[in-house]
Amino acid sequence: MAKFKENKEFRILSAIGIILVVAGHLGYDLFDIGGLFPYYSFHVFIFLFISGYFYKDEAERHIGRYLLRKCKTLLLPYFVWNLFYGILTTLLHAAGFSIGEPLSLKTLFLSPFLDGHQFLYHFPAWFVPVLFMLEVINVLMRKVLSLLRINYDWLIFGGCLAAGILTVWLANGGHVWGWYKLPGRLLFMMPGLQMGRIYRKKLEAYDTLTDGPYLLIVMGIQILITIFCAGLNFSAVWVSSFANGPVIPYITVITGIAFWLRMAKIISEIPYLSKKLVYIGRNTYGVMMNHVAAFMIVKEVFYLCSLWTPLCAEFDREVYFSEIGFVYLPGGAEAGKWIYLFAGIAVPLLISALLRQVAKMMNLPTRRRR
Repeated sequence: MAKFKENKEFRILSAIGIILVVAGHLGYDLFDIGGLFPYYSFHVFIFLFISGYFYKDEAERHIGRYLLRKCKTLLLPYFVWNLFYGILTTLLHAAGFSIGEPLSLKTLFLSPFLDGHQFLYHFPAWFVPVLFMLEVINVLMRKVLSLLRINYDWLIFGGCLAAGILTVWLANGGHVWGWYKLPGRLLFMMPGLQMGRIYRKKLEAYDTLTDGPYLLIVMGIQILITIFCAGLNFSAVWVSSFANGPVIPYITVITGIAFWLRMAKIISEIPYLSKKLVYIGRNTYGVMMNHVAAFMIVKEVFYLCSLWTPLCAEFDREVYFSEIGFVYLPGGAEAGKWIYLFAGIAVPLLISALLRQVAKMMNLPTRRRR
């Protein structure tokens, strides 16, 4: 069997993406390059781009096998964690917390596909069922067009981009709400997956500019967008908050990914840093699933300090028990977010390592590295 070769550059890009997600859920703008690349203008699309990049044509020849693998690697662990957090939510409700919906068949099996925010302690993982649905739609589209013998890469990209732009236009008009959120979310996000595919098959061979001119062009475009457009952030999960019409969001997706893709390439040449980020990049699923729970662990420590010591006297216990987004900062210092950021990455990495050891002892299969 041929030895599997890991794509270091994209593993680092994946790590950067998940770090931005964790920081974004803290409201910590530390890595937005002075406000030039706001996280919520592109960071979700990094993972779509990566998924599209690694898509292989052989999936269309073995659709059943491909979908089964996606169920095993995406949905199965998601639903195991969903059950875990459903049980945890029930126990915490009994302890006085009001965060999350009650455990039910709906919250276990239907809500993950509708919005993914049912229990809240793992709400960032809303992305997993969405990615699964996008992967299914993508392979079926490609299979149909391959049977028609159509050269479909640019056709699919163009069609998906047009549908995404139309979706943003409809969202700005107030037409993407309620049950329309699900198809709206899929149509809006599908171009991200296709961007990864187009980049690998059509554009990567021409990505040869040296770092200086490359970054000058990308950052120059982004500076102009930032100056002439009002807020660049948008909500991918809710398909909302588009301040600049239907086209600018996709431009910021392209510039944001382009910038961090080149930074990933640069970092890949720095041995120590690249090694650490590659490790994080191998475990993005776990970090996505568990970093909000890690935040809760940090807050629980501060809560106990407020009960048992003179420290953290200003800790808001009522908000802690009722709002998942509450972030307590000791002394009001913004630097306290580093504690959450570190825990939000380190705790899920530790959980993932422990689960791998358990799987190894039980001779269970683990997730294959790309």
